Amino acid sequence: MLTPLASLRTGLELRLTVESRAWLHRALAEAADTKTGAGTTASATGADTTASATGPGTAENTAGPRGLPAWELHFVTAGRNCRPAERHAQAGHDVVDAVRVLLLHAAAPGTDTVVRLYERGSADERRAVLLALPHLDPPPGTPRALALVEDALRTNDTRLVAAALGPYAATHLDAHQWRQGVLKCLFTGVPVDAVAGLEHRAAGDGELARMLTDYARERSAAGRTVPEDLHRVLRLARFENT
Repeated sequence: MLTPLASLRTGLELRLTVESRAWLHRALAEAADTKTGAGTTASATGADTTASATGPGTAENTAGPRGLPAWELHFVTAGRNCRPAERHAQAGHDVVDAVRVLLLHAAAPGTDTVVRLYERGSADERRAVLLALPHLDPPPGTPRALALVEDALRTNDTRLVAAALGPYAATHLDAHQWRQGVLKCLFTGVPVDAVAGLEHRAAGDGELARMLTDYARERSAAGRTVPEDLHRVLRLARFENT
């Protein structure tokens, strides 16, 4: 299920320190200036375009020390600048994920920027890009966005795998890639609760049922435990009561 951005921001601000909340407001304002001004914006095709104006809010005026728009530097440094309040200390990763998703939405980057942030980013930054995909307006070009999802599913980073199988994948991944993603969860121990739209897409999927049955048989033959999540998905694929 896709969390509305207003709810995401409200929940985030309640968990931040006062200093981090102030940083967030400033960072989001600068990202929004990039979107509404003459900075890097998204064209109708999803590619980046840079306007020539040089007034307030332009990419030139908001550039950081590395020549990047200020919001991109905020995206990279969010982990250092946005910290949860002490009573929410265990929510560190979730807080930074939410900050980065909100920054991406506010800046409305084109497909080129989205892809670059993923390809050059740390594992945490890549995860945030994946989580942001269904929130971006305009949306990134589908083939290139799906390539990011597929890249994440080829890794053994469980947090990337979980993020890759969010609402964007539920809507856009084809049946074969989606089934492989479900199996990847079972291989790597990612709970299938992370798979957005699981009940809808798995329901009555005979090919998925066959793949799961084969996998369960292989594990049993090797004397290994068959995970309960496999039985759960198999019941969905067979239309059995859960």
